[in-house]
Amino acid sequence: MRVVVIFSFLFLMISCKDKAPKERLDLMKYGLAISVNAPENAEVLADDMGVMQDVTIKSGEDYYIQIYGSDAQTINAKEIFLQKKSEVEGGPFFDSIVLEEEHGMIYKKKIDENTEDYDFVFVKIQGDKEFIFQTGLIGTFTEEQVKTMYESVK
Repeated sequence: MRVVVIFSFLFLMISCKDKAPKERLDLMKYGLAISVNAPENAEVLADDMGVMQDVTIKSGEDYYIQIYGSDAQTINAKEIFLQKKSEVEGGPFFDSIVLEEEHGMIYKKKIDENTEDYDFVFVKIQGDKEFIFQTGLIGTFTEEQVKTMYESVK
């Protein structure tokens, strides 16, 4: 009986290993003077749209973030966040805010009566640049997945 309990415990420990992003990923070579915590071997795609950099970081089905970087219109990150929050709350699928902080939030969307989706938005000002972080535009995510992504960009 003890052997079964020990093997069960070891199996549980191995299968529940921490899936949080571990690698600090420097995004300077993609045009953004910032870094984020990302899973090992995450795929990074960058698009220079002239006035804005668009960088996406994807790893499997659990981690997909999008970052927009541009010249800051203000040095007040809270002001930018409140504008983004207003846009989110005005969206057709917005349901509720799960977590709100000074410069970011996690929120729930109700796509239909059977489909819930979670997203986040986080604003960072660094020097004369503003960075808007959010979930990737494709896919649906659980609250746990979004919390992991949100924490990785703060």
